[in-house]
Amino acid sequence: MNEADDSQLSAILTAGIEEEAAAAALRMADRAEREGLADVAYAAYDSPLGTGYVAATERGIVSVALPNRSADQFLDQLAARISPRVLELRGRLGAALRELDQYFEGSRREFELPLDWRLVRSEFSSRVLHETAKLPYGVTSSYGEVAARAGNPRAYRAAGTALGRNPIPLVVPCHRVLQSGGGIGEYGGGPEMKEWLLRMEGAVG
Repeated sequence: MNEADDSQLSAILTAGIEEEAAAAALRMADRAEREGLADVAYAAYDSPLGTGYVAATERGIVSVALPNRSADQFLDQLAARISPRVLELRGRLGAALRELDQYFEGSRREFELPLDWRLVRSEFSSRVLHETAKLPYGVTSSYGEVAARAGNPRAYRAAGTALGRNPIPLVVPCHRVLQSGGGIGEYGGGPEMKEWLLRMEGAVG
């Protein structure tokens, strides 16, 4: 057997091993789904900004990682704050992946997904994020306005902190909240990503 034959055989064996590993992973995911072995399911989604991640519990979507966040960081937080039983189960995230695709394609203006708010840290933060979730596509508000609707018009800084810690960005559109003078303000994905989303929605020129 010459070198070319060796290389070809090696490539065939490698491909076979990879196919077996993929099949085993699918069998494990199927079993986890059937037997309820996962407390948190997650999957990767694609966007024009890069690859992000979305996770759900039995209650609904619990976390969305923007494309600037690493998978390890995302999974570590889920394991530490919810449960170590976190598995990649794309089937359970089908509706979320579809709606995210539609959003980035411009064909969806409102998410229709059940949400699990357990990663929100305080009652005021919860009120801020619930008010933010009501902001329509392409419409912006200010930190002060959101704070007022959450019950404390003076707490615009606390509202900004709550928005900065939003565990479900995109679905809960914290990118639609701006500074009172119209400045972009801070964003978990960075100001450039925030401005890109707002331009996509037609909220800024």
